[in-house]
Amino acid sequence: MSKTAPVEEIREARLADALSERYLSYALSTIMSRSLPDVRDGLKPVHRRLLYAMRQLKLDPETGFKKCARVVGDVIGKYHPHGDASVYDALVRLAQEFAQRYPLVDGQGNFGNIDGDNAAAMRYTESRMTAVAKALLDGIEQDTVDFRETYDGEEEEPLVLPACFPNLLANGAAGIAVGMATNIPPHNVGELCDALAHLIRFPNVRFDKLVNLIPGPDFPTGGVLVETHDNIMNAYKTGRGSFRLRARWKKEKLAHGQYHIVITEIPYQVQKSRLIEKVADLLNTRKLPMLNDIRDESAEDIRIILEPKNRTVDAELLMEHLFKQTDLETRFGLNMNVLDAKNIPGVMNLRDALQAFLDHRHDVLIRRTKYRLGKIEHRLEVLGGLLAAYLNLDEVIRIIREHDDAKEKLMIAFDLTEVPADAILNMRLRQLRKLEEMEIRKENDALTKERTELKALLKDEKNRWKTIADEIVDIKKKFGKKTELGKRRTTIGEAPTAVIVPLEAMIEKEPITVIYSEKGWVRATKGHLDDTSSLKFKEGDRLQFALGAETTDKLIAFATNGRFYTIGVDKLPGGRGHGEPIRLMIDLPNGDEIIDMFIFQGGRRMLIASDAGRGFVIKEDDVMAQTKNGKQALNLKPDQEAQTLAFVGDNHDHVAVIGTKRKLLIFPLEELPEMNRGAGVILQKYSQGGMSDVTTLNLKEGLSWLTGAGMRTEPNIKTWVGKRAQAGQLPFKGFPKAGRFK
Repeated sequence: MSKTAPVEEIREARLADALSERYLSYALSTIMSRSLPDVRDGLKPVHRRLLYAMRQLKLDPETGFKKCARVVGDVIGKYHPHGDASVYDALVRLAQEFAQRYPLVDGQGNFGNIDGDNAAAMRYTESRMTAVAKALLDGIEQDTVDFRETYDGEEEEPLVLPACFPNLLANGAAGIAVGMATNIPPHNVGELCDALAHLIRFPNVRFDKLVNLIPGPDFPTGGVLVETHDNIMNAYKTGRGSFRLRARWKKEKLAHGQYHIVITEIPYQVQKSRLIEKVADLLNTRKLPMLNDIRDESAEDIRIILEPKNRTVDAELLMEHLFKQTDLETRFGLNMNVLDAKNIPGVMNLRDALQAFLDHRHDVLIRRTKYRLGKIEHRLEVLGGLLAAYLNLDEVIRIIREHDDAKEKLMIAFDLTEVPADAILNMRLRQLRKLEEMEIRKENDALTKERTELKALLKDEKNRWKTIADEIVDIKKKFGKKTELGKRRTTIGEAPTAVIVPLEAMIEKEPITVIYSEKGWVRATKGHLDDTSSLKFKEGDRLQFALGAETTDKLIAFATNGRFYTIGVDKLPGGRGHGEPIRLMIDLPNGDEIIDMFIFQGGRRMLIASDAGRGFVIKEDDVMAQTKNGKQALNLKPDQEAQTLAFVGDNHDHVAVIGTKRKLLIFPLEELPEMNRGAGVILQKYSQGGMSDVTTLNLKEGLSWLTGAGMRTEPNIKTWVGKRAQAGQLPFKGFPKAGRFK
């Protein structure tokens, strides 16, 4: 008979419950075993396992290097059952001086560069621990931390490292878990040690004092921190915030009054090659008019050369523009989300993170002291037995010679435990000399004294904190600001004020002519055209406006809906072809048309009016629109349209208005109000028809109008002068029948 396989237990469960249970397990695994660092040693499991494996391989800073493939093999084989690529990537990052403020791995070979190039394969590179990594592992063999079984149960690994170096804040961390993330910038360890020492003396220290001791992050690539003091303090106080970081630059003078700008440090985590490509792209698209060229002269140190357009370009202005347009200025976010001593994730502020490190060092000190005390007790027990043997040497020799169970006899005769009895039996004959006895007595006295001191240390918390403070002083001496590694690299600068870069600095200034056709097509041709007869248009279309301008100017258009629209002249299509419909650049409703346009100069006044004969004076500065939707100025009824726009001359004192029924009225300009927006007042009264045109004039100079032969002027116009809102009378002979002044 064939045996059937046993049926496994089948449990029925709701799909939602099964999914939530499994997803929760995955989320917890990601949060606790992959993405978030431990607040005590600042390491994620993969980094902790790398360092522990290197210690097991005896890759100390004083010894030789070993292939990275050997290290990675041990890590994935014994401790970290993941892909070798991810483990090697983690090892490489620990060795990169531009990625780690205090590298934990000393690499030999190609470990990548700041341009973003990858490291060589792990079979080609070699590594060993640095002094910082050794400090993280110092005392791990003295029962200072707990161990657990590895994934296969064959080895043990530490849950956390003893970490006498404040690695979390010194090197920072970054990670994305499920539903949470962390991002901690690196800091200067000398400043951290000062803050830790101060926190030991004053556990409730204020944040303003902490920020004085730790003024901001210290990035491995240097740069200038340009964040306000209040923002920095608020970020450290809440554990969340951001820091603005800029590249470091200087101005180098050249011959003949020329200069160029040299960038010597770039923001943290910015790839130099991509930064240069971005600037080059902006140059090609003519978005950096003040910059002529960029080139990379970097060797071991960064040296990026920026050539200004000419020597009159202001260097500060050029850099402000680049800071806004490129990654020469970045923001580094702070999100101090870490695992605490109980493996619970949470956001800590700066003081909590520092205190958690001190609490860990306190636990390590107690465990190390107890471990040492246990070793001393064991040794003193052995030494006590040896001293008893020296005092009763003849009796000891007799017992050993005469009895087969010498161990038991010795224990009974001298009231010994098994440990000192074994030590007596294992003692060599040459140890019986007098000098050896003196050494044992000396060792016994020294250990007895040390035991007394250790017991006193365990009873005195104040003394324990003094010991921790002394350890912090030692760390500061080894890695502080007076060392080559510990010098502060990121300068704490002043937060920049809002620098308004003028439009002329953003756009290359060139003369152009704005061409606008009757059917609403707009373009810009190079140069100022005196003769527009050669311009070509679509069939049935012709020129309506031709305006001389510069590429830095603003074009203002006034439409029949009473709105003003603003367009940057630099954004107009080129002169080749027929251009583009203006409706693609502004939100001009169907059915409305442009009735006038001009180049913005500022400071002028205009008279605007509707076909119903209502209008007012408005300042040119008040018509600039910020959006494509334009700016409403003249309010209109449903059956009305804006009819005309006329600039008010500096010496003009009267208004001339003519209706469609050819009646002319002239009245004082002072009778018109100046407004920002409204329906206006009545200019001329109509029994039939509406307004045809309006202009302003100086009464003494007469009324002028445009003809095919040029301007004509009628000086004798007093007959037509009246009050605003009158009907007026028929114009003088020679006035155009079309009823227009221009």
